[in-house]
Amino acid sequence: MTRSFLAAFAALSVALMVTACGGGGGGGSKQPDGIDRGGRTIARGPITGFGSVWVNGVEYSTTGATITVDDNPGTESDLRVGQFVRVEGTVAASGTTGTATRVTYADDVEGPVQSIDVANGRMVVVGQVVQTGFGTSFDSSIQPNDVSGLAVGDRVEVSGAVNSAGVVEATRVERKTGAGSVEVKGLVSGVDTAARRFSVNAQVVDYGTAMLSGFPSGQPANGDLVEVKGSIGGGSVLVATSVERESSSSPGSVDDKADYEGLITRFVSATDFDVEGQRVTTTASTTYQGGTAANLALDAYVEVEGRFDATGRIVATRIEFEQEADVEINATVDSVNLAGSSFVVLGSTIRTNAQTRFEDQSSASVKYFSLADLRVGDYVEVRAYSSGGGLVATIVERRDAQSRLEVVGTATAVAAPNMTVAGVPVTTDAATEFRDKNGVTVSASAFFAAAAGQTVKVRGTLVGSTLLAERAELED
Repeated sequence: MTRSFLAAFAALSVALMVTACGGGGGGGSKQPDGIDRGGRTIARGPITGFGSVWVNGVEYSTTGATITVDDNPGTESDLRVGQFVRVEGTVAASGTTGTATRVTYADDVEGPVQSIDVANGRMVVVGQVVQTGFGTSFDSSIQPNDVSGLAVGDRVEVSGAVNSAGVVEATRVERKTGAGSVEVKGLVSGVDTAARRFSVNAQVVDYGTAMLSGFPSGQPANGDLVEVKGSIGGGSVLVATSVERESSSSPGSVDDKADYEGLITRFVSATDFDVEGQRVTTTASTTYQGGTAANLALDAYVEVEGRFDATGRIVATRIEFEQEADVEINATVDSVNLAGSSFVVLGSTIRTNAQTRFEDQSSASVKYFSLADLRVGDYVEVRAYSSGGGLVATIVERRDAQSRLEVVGTATAVAAPNMTVAGVPVTTDAATEFRDKNGVTVSASAFFAAAAGQTVKVRGTLVGSTLLAERAELED
């Protein structure tokens, strides 16, 4: 997993509040120096929950909103947690609720999986490299819920943030059924006007018979951002039926508010950079959380709040750097504390906030799943980061009951045969299998000699309040 990927999808550490609906579970509020509320707001970010639509810590009512899904009319029920969307609407003075007038979703790539790298959580889909990790939500049909649950030839739809190298850092992966057309979005390169071909990353596109739209010269040009639809023909060439030139920015009118989340895809200076293709500038009045102007850099993941100026730039009033998710726990819920916006698994208290992504992948399939729906004994997969001496969840997924208990995190207090992982005490015995970062079986002594401060995955059973490891392995 790349560090930029892990950083990209961690939750913000904000003040906690109680809410009984929506994706936030525990809820959260924007900082008082954030976006100036009132008037039209344009937001972009991943959906973290429903009961309306939660984006960037704001619960947007979608009653009466126009919803578009891949250029077609849609409804809220067509949307999924983890999908990157654009929301137009208004936000109340509290900064936690709003009303959407328009919600737009478009996937980054859809089509057959061409190759899979399980060890690194990567796959190639229609010539596009897709990176998955702690910030990726997989739909419930993909089991295990990572790239190992897929096979070459499977058809998938991917949404996420695209980094400066063109890699899609996935926030959601959906398995699709049927043949259907393929779709890819990205920058044009290698235009051959004679052969009427170009490439989007590694995917060659034949646009000889395609309907072209939005091109000033009538033809695609290198550097254009395009959405291509078509089918895979001979030689794995994408034979396009349509090629549409898209704006890389999210234009707003002068003084429209902006709440924009994503990767920095172009960086010249702290006053001249792009977030997901949208131009951003800062001023002496810009405030920062989780970092400073010196931390602005290519592929840093940020949330930008501010206003659009006459040139279409976002003039940032506030920039927040998001924290890195580095913990995963798969276990049953010990207790739930709605008032404290938290719950306990394997003895560890997990806090939630308005950016925590909630999804029910159990047979109950509750669409508007939140902390209020969590029950003692529910089996959950939690991804989190450390903050204030505890854990803050970025993703909480409820699943059907399983006997498997698993934790992933940095190994501390390492003293054979014991250690602590993700705040959970772990012990080992003669039956424990130990593996190195390459998956090769090693001795207990070799494992413990290397484990301190390293990411470790432990699977086992609970004995009292201690996890007895059946297998312990070092993670890359």
